Amino acid sequence: MRRRGWVWLTAILLVLVAAHFAWWRYLGAQLASGFETWAAAQRAAGWTVTATPGPVGGWPLQATLPLRDVRIVGGTDLIPQGIAWQAPNATLALSVYDLRHVEIDAAGRQVVTLAGGTPMPVEAGTLSATIPLAADGTPKSISVLVQQATADVLPGDGAAGRLSVGLLQVHLGLQRKDDAVPYAVSSETIELPTAIKWPLGPRLASASAEGSVTGSFGATGTRADRAAAWRDSGGSVEVSRLGLGWGPLGLSATATLALDEQLQPMGTGTARLIGYDAALDALAANGALSRSAVVAAKAVLSLLAPTPEDGEAPAVDVPLTLQYRTLSMRQIPLIRFPELDWTGP
Repeated sequence: MRRRGWVWLTAILLVLVAAHFAWWRYLGAQLASGFETWAAAQRAAGWTVTATPGPVGGWPLQATLPLRDVRIVGGTDLIPQGIAWQAPNATLALSVYDLRHVEIDAAGRQVVTLAGGTPMPVEAGTLSATIPLAADGTPKSISVLVQQATADVLPGDGAAGRLSVGLLQVHLGLQRKDDAVPYAVSSETIELPTAIKWPLGPRLASASAEGSVTGSFGATGTRADRAAAWRDSGGSVEVSRLGLGWGPLGLSATATLALDEQLQPMGTGTARLIGYDAALDALAANGALSRSAVVAAKAVLSLLAPTPEDGEAPAVDVPLTLQYRTLSMRQIPLIRFPELDWTGP
């Protein structure tokens, strides 16, 4: 009897393993088919998607699809000239227990190009993404996690042009909601390229933003034509939450930004500033603000700021306006930004 029981148990286990393997094979085929369907849909929408799929793996917990020589180019409806991403290897993964999310792993060396600029080599200790799927299998959004990454953002191979980030998290909606694309970005431990003299120093403790983008760029014409099309379509960037820890300054803000008739940024917002006194001194010392602007700003802020409790840094809420490339606080001009150059194809 005991031997017969073991036989039955073994048979049941073999049937379960065979069923699990068949389910894994099915998911692997669905993953490969789903990628091809997605790639074809992106190509039909004007994107360039190329990759060489390998054999499905990952059994028993995942169905994984390795991809070689990945290249994805597009996004001109979001920014002029779009976005390009290239990676020698990437892996798609689908859990055998959760069919609602696709995972992407592409750690290592990448090349990213934004708005038709210079390609940026990127090296990431961790670069992964999660894509939740709608009921029909289409991606709803993408969430990206990057850890211990460096990018050469200025021409040349020296460290002077290198940006490094300890942690970066990005969330982007892939399906418009009320004609808007939601976004969220947060980052920590940021080292800026030392080739540029930064007004508050080359190190940021944290930076984050959350909001949505409305409007769409034109599909044809010059870069300026497409930017004008975005402006004329009611394009704007809503910032529902902005946070920044940079040198002595702590900032939280909300804002609405758009382009004016000259295709230059304009907008309004409200900011809460902590440590503004030391930050203004640093801006003056680095030539970002004139001494007269610092004196005027300190005078206004001291009137607006409540008296801090013992040991606390002074904090104040102020309205900000960006117009004619000048950032102003209560009619006091603070910073004059360089003109955005829209020339080029």
